[in-house]
Amino acid sequence: MLSTPVFSGSVSSTSAPNLTLPTRLRPHDLLRITDQGASDVLEGRFDHLLPAGGIWPTGERWSTRLHADDDVDVWLISWVPDRSTELHDHAGSLGALTVLSGSLVEYRWAGDGLKRRRLDAGDQASFPLGWVHDVMRAPASITGQERSLRSDPITGQERSLRSDSMTPHPTLSVHAYSPPLTAMSYYEVTDRSALRRTRTELTDEPEGPSK
Repeated sequence: MLSTPVFSGSVSSTSAPNLTLPTRLRPHDLLRITDQGASDVLEGRFDHLLPAGGIWPTGERWSTRLHADDDVDVWLISWVPDRSTELHDHAGSLGALTVLSGSLVEYRWAGDGLKRRRLDAGDQASFPLGWVHDVMRAPASITGQERSLRSDPITGQERSLRSDSMTPHPTLSVHAYSPPLTAMSYYEVTDRSALRRTRTELTDEPEGPSK
């Protein structure tokens, strides 16, 4: 459970429910929820859900659910190098994220091609219905021969780093989906710069399998 209720139940005139949307929550609600979730992670409220011994997975993306109810589910995701989500949507769910540490790169479908943006620690993004994107951990700026000391965002301990593939320093983000995620569709960009759906999968796990 997050430290404060994720939704108070009161709806302002600027966020009154729209009958065309499947949820009473709006993008700004989800942004607030993910920001709150990130703060709770940093304050140690979810330490019991984190990887044992503070050893973050380096081979595959890792996630854990922080909160779930009828309106929204909230996830913490740890991203690893060279693994993307593949182009996908969130079916009938709205989404939002807050980057807790590290950086992400998003490629989103803009109608005639893919647009790239970088999301650094503290940045937020929301995803309306029909949003198609691919997300991955941003490449590290250090080279394989460089060494540096960085502070783990959860433990606060300094750790020596070599290359991006060896770093124990996690790239973390908190995601919220409303209504809770139930399916995702996947896409490819054709030779004619059009978007084509390749499959739909039933799932309640965030951002799909690593590719």
